[in-house]
Amino acid sequence: MNPTLAGREPKRGHGRLQLLLIIGVVLGPMLLASAMYRFGFWVPQSRSYDGVLIANGLDRAAIGVTTAAAERRWELLVTAPQGCDAQCRELVYLARQINIGLAREAARASHALASATPLDEAYEQRLRREYPQLQRHALDAGVYARNPEAPAAPQLWIVDPHGNLVLRYDAGANGKAILDDLKYLLKISQIG
Repeated sequence: MNPTLAGREPKRGHGRLQLLLIIGVVLGPMLLASAMYRFGFWVPQSRSYDGVLIANGLDRAAIGVTTAAAERRWELLVTAPQGCDAQCRELVYLARQINIGLAREAARASHALASATPLDEAYEQRLRREYPQLQRHALDAGVYARNPEAPAAPQLWIVDPHGNLVLRYDAGANGKAILDDLKYLLKISQIG
């Protein structure tokens, strides 16, 4: 018999307590986070974006926008379900200015117009002359009207490179706030 070990009696509960603490440290935060999500407590009410978040996985097709070929870039999409009136023209201008405002990140984004009705000839000529990079898409007014996320007035949408709708702004939106939102999305994005 070993005389140094003979006097000590091992503690039975000590190992169990350590195991419970390890399990608690690992599972506790997961259970707390799940409960916070499920029951909505301790969730911050502030937000870091200015537009209306489209968080239900809708894509361009859900609002009636059809594209010929999908580009792998972020897009500032202006929708005009009832023709391109003064508000629509303001949003088209704003989309281009925001794209320019991205500076060195401008190549990661584009701007586009989707109109349900043909544009008048004078504005069409102006777009060709002053907005050479503006992409044009078809807009199905029937599909657009059935979507609850799509108001009847002209809107500016931020669309991700996969074609998913991310944020929506109406005609009175602040261009600086939209630019800040898009810069933040480009900063955290691994795509486009």
